[in-house]
Amino acid sequence: MLFRFAMIILVSIVWLSSVTMADETEDLAKQSQNPIANLISLPFEFKASFNAGSENNTIYSMDVKPVYPVNLGDWLLINRFIVPVIYQEKLEEGQGSKFGLGDINYQAFFTPAEAGDIIWGFGPSIYMPTNSDDRLGVDQWSAGPAAVALATPGHWLFGILAQNIWSITGEDDEPDVHFFSAQLFINYNLDDGWYLTSSPTFVANWEADSDNTWTVPIGGGVGRLVRFGNQPVDFKVQSFWNAEHPDNTSDWSVQLQVKFLFPK
Repeated sequence: MLFRFAMIILVSIVWLSSVTMADETEDLAKQSQNPIANLISLPFEFKASFNAGSENNTIYSMDVKPVYPVNLGDWLLINRFIVPVIYQEKLEEGQGSKFGLGDINYQAFFTPAEAGDIIWGFGPSIYMPTNSDDRLGVDQWSAGPAAVALATPGHWLFGILAQNIWSITGEDDEPDVHFFSAQLFINYNLDDGWYLTSSPTFVANWEADSDNTWTVPIGGGVGRLVRFGNQPVDFKVQSFWNAEHPDNTSDWSVQLQVKFLFPK
């Protein structure tokens, strides 16, 4: 499995280097990098997290992340879903591997239809207990506020998307959910649709003890926006090292994202 994932990354990088993109624009690239742009998109994010559990094995996931904006006059409602499909290798002694659906996250951002120099949005984030196995999620409905802010000066795009989540209802014997996450995104757009990127997600589990609260990734990668006929597709490859992470969780990861764009 690890070898196949590495080959996908390698082939993607080589293939992207051979694709031309004469008619694409930096404006569309920035829209793709903006999580609350007025743009329909369908991203697929493939991730491998290494050295997880006491057995130092790998967790593979594919997150499907459709985004659908709705015009509400002076406002836009940006509907974002994260649907995780997960394959865990044996993490602890006596366990087997596990494959299935994780907990679905729905985010709704209200943002002004006419963006200013600072683009911003706010709304609820809801986690649904859709997991097909206890190892792949928590049987608690959870929710909390979410906000995003970004700027796009020159060739740059940078910003932050943050949320704080609490469990609100669910099985009494399930652990409480209370965590904070903040995804930074820093992009520098180059010629021909290429860009440098770093989008680490910092997580704090407020239910854990102080030595196991934070996950702090450091890293980044490269992306390119290409066009197949009239269909723009955004490819991105990143790798992160977790400078801080809870015991028995992954210490580094590799991500490949393929995002289909549907400009209006």
